[in-house]
Amino acid sequence: MSLDFQGRVAIVTGAGGGLGRQHALALAARGAKVLVNDLGGAVDGRGAGGTAAQAVADEIRAAGGQALANTASVTDFGAVQAMVQQAADAWGRVDILVNNAGILRDKSFAKMDMADFALVVQVHLMGAAHCCKAVWPLMQAQHYGRIVMTTSSTGLYGNFGQANYGAAKLAQVGLMQTLAIEGAKYGIHVNALAPTAATRMTAGLMPEEVLARLAPEAVVPAMLVLAHERAPTRSILCAGAGTFEAAHITLTQGLHLGLGADVPEQLAARLAEVCARAGEQVPGSGAAQGENELRQAMAAAART
Repeated sequence: MSLDFQGRVAIVTGAGGGLGRQHALALAARGAKVLVNDLGGAVDGRGAGGTAAQAVADEIRAAGGQALANTASVTDFGAVQAMVQQAADAWGRVDILVNNAGILRDKSFAKMDMADFALVVQVHLMGAAHCCKAVWPLMQAQHYGRIVMTTSSTGLYGNFGQANYGAAKLAQVGLMQTLAIEGAKYGIHVNALAPTAATRMTAGLMPEEVLARLAPEAVVPAMLVLAHERAPTRSILCAGAGTFEAAHITLTQGLHLGLGADVPEQLAARLAEVCARAGEQVPGSGAAQGENELRQAMAAAART
């Protein structure tokens, strides 16, 4: 099965280098027209410049593809709307959005300035929300869309010194879950990618021999699968060093304990049963939790 993107129009944010650049190049190589977005700032979000986005757009065009450069900050909704309009004016539609833009302001939570916490959330979460909101009407009108969020193992599982980054990255999964539900009737599929890749954001964090195995190119296949017309929806794919996994947010069967005065003590004593993973489910929506709780409560009532 060839993953072809002929006739598709893609926007990739944070595409001036690293993983975003590889995403943009891969989509273009398979036929997509690509708007390359990058503010051109440093890893921590400071500064700006148009050369990074333009260089990648030029690289795509030199290889025979079609590309535009854009330097909007994803934190500026008006600029993001203009970016989407730029792609629509040039190519008539927007089929794919890859939310890849991000920054780091790492520090242990005890030492972290809350302004740095807020800025990381603003770029990762609000940046993704701005981009999704800007493309949503176009995707609804054309009854087609593919949106890829960039989450992280830090968001899914935690990592020392990255409370801000982890909170923002898991929030993107929450955004993905609801947008996938709301977009279903319009043919809009929304997924999340958790990459492990050596980029300027990971420089110095691992030994060079390890970083050499974590080429950004190794993550790209997962993005292509999630951005393709045959993509799933509401999936979290993890990728790094040529290995691919899936992450799931699950719900255990749980245990009905009722409303008695000693329920706190019962819960403490039987917490292992509540957490037991046998028979756990991946809910189709948040309603599944309430349905499970009410089903067990009604079954208990019927027994009395």
